[in-house]
Formats: sequence, C-alpha cells, structure tokens
Amino acid sequence: MPNQDPAERRVVVTGPPRRTRPASGYYRPRTEIDEQTTLGHTYVRSLMRTQLRAALAVFAVLGLLIGPLPLVFAAMPDAHRLEWGILGFCLYAPLVLLALWYIRRAERNERDFVRLVEDR
Repeated sequence: MPNQDPAERRVVVTGPPRRTRPASGYYRPRTEIDEQTTLGHTYVRSLMRTQLRAALAVFAVLGLLIGPLPLVFAAMPDAHRLEWGILGFCLYAPLVLLALWYIRRAERNERDFVRLVEDR
C-alpha cells in the first residue's frame, strides 16, 4: 500500500452550499417594506401612486361621459324615453367596460409590485 501525502488526499463535497443570510449590503425590497424603512415607504408610495393614477383616469373618463348628460337632457325637455334609453342602455356598456379596464389595470399594477418585491 503506497503511503499518500495528506496534502494530496482528495475530498469530495456534495450538496448545495448553505448560506444563512444574504450577502452584506443587499436587502430585498420585501425586507425594506417589512422594516418600514424610507426605501420601503418609497416602494409602497409608488404602488399607491400608480393605483391613484388609474383611478383618476377612470374618474376623468366617467366625468366626460356622464357630466354633459344633464345639459343634454335640459336641452330636450320632452324626450323622456330618450333619457331612459341613454341612461339604461347607452351608458351601461361603457360603464362596464370602464370598470373592467380599471380592474385589469389595478391587478396588473399589483402584479408588477409583487414581482418587484419578490425579485422575480
């Protein structure tokens, strides 16, 4: 049996490397939000701003869609059937489409925020 030098002996290491904490200087955005740091506050404010922007866009379209209706109805005082037709049928579809757009936009904003926070 040949005598091996301890420096030449090979050791096989298997398994994934273990890391107990992240590298120093690196914080995940989720940690920043949980610890309520200034950066975490900025992340949350960013989400709130995008949600507010979508809500204001819906409010503006809603105002342009419904705002002039009293003037239109005042200009035609004898058209009661037309008023009900406009309110019941012509206005319903745009309102539903506007609501669907807002829901999709809000969910997309939240998905983007989660993707940012989760580092995906």
